[in-house]
Amino acid sequence: MRSIVQPGPPNPERIQWVEARGRAFSFTLKAGLPLLEAARRGFAEAGFAGGVLGMRGGALGPFAYVMPALSKTGANAAFYSDTFRPEGVTQLKFAAMTLGERDGAPFFHCHGLWTETDGDLHGGHILPEESIVAEPFAVEAFGIDGAVFTAEVDSETNFKLFGPVPREATGANTTSRAFALRLRPNQDFACALESFCRQHGIFHARIHGGVGSTIGAQFTDGRSVVPFATELAIRSGTITSTAEGTLEATLDIALVDYLGGIAEGRLMRGDNPVLMTMELVLEVL
Repeated sequence: MRSIVQPGPPNPERIQWVEARGRAFSFTLKAGLPLLEAARRGFAEAGFAGGVLGMRGGALGPFAYVMPALSKTGANAAFYSDTFRPEGVTQLKFAAMTLGERDGAPFFHCHGLWTETDGDLHGGHILPEESIVAEPFAVEAFGIDGAVFTAEVDSETNFKLFGPVPREATGANTTSRAFALRLRPNQDFACALESFCRQHGIFHARIHGGVGSTIGAQFTDGRSVVPFATELAIRSGTITSTAEGTLEATLDIALVDYLGGIAEGRLMRGDNPVLMTMELVLEVL
């Protein structure tokens, strides 16, 4: 399986996780607000400090983002491009977001695909404060109580990355047992989730959110993404038990690579290692 040498030693804990409680809900992002503040308000009104969400459609403008890029200094295995600020209103196709905290304040990590005024499909990493909700649109969210994604310095990748940490439960209205996860580099995405579920007695789970990167990509239909640095969002995902009693992760994703290539589809199990990180929430069904 492919792998990338990271600048720091690997953390022995390959999956960072916290068990919590959660609930799926929907809300409408309010026009005129920064995307970060609009998302924060939606979670807060439902009684949550954070969680994950998916956006299928919607309009942002002004809008700012970066793409994956090669590292110019060698301090990281890959890095970010300069900031893009397209003119006019950008139409989202799909995006996944993790809403948590950085330096004691609300922050998000968000990847997606969208169409700019040039009519072409683009993708990357949406910047929180510079992206404004252009018109109201509904999103699907999953709030977590008892854990929060917090940005902390990660010595392995030399980035400040989101990872789940315990947080005293506030008594929010929840419906499900949930696990907030962060997968570390150089482990297959699907196999890591399957192993985690086996270890915790989980036989059926739904993935909510899902923001991270893989080392290129291999799809079940035979397509490949060769450029190694990607920005990836999960469109849908489940872990289920097969007739033989084994666990199988199904992961439908969208990504952009550092050359600007766009790819969507179902990832092949066993051949899609994490590049930097992968954040998501598992809802136990």
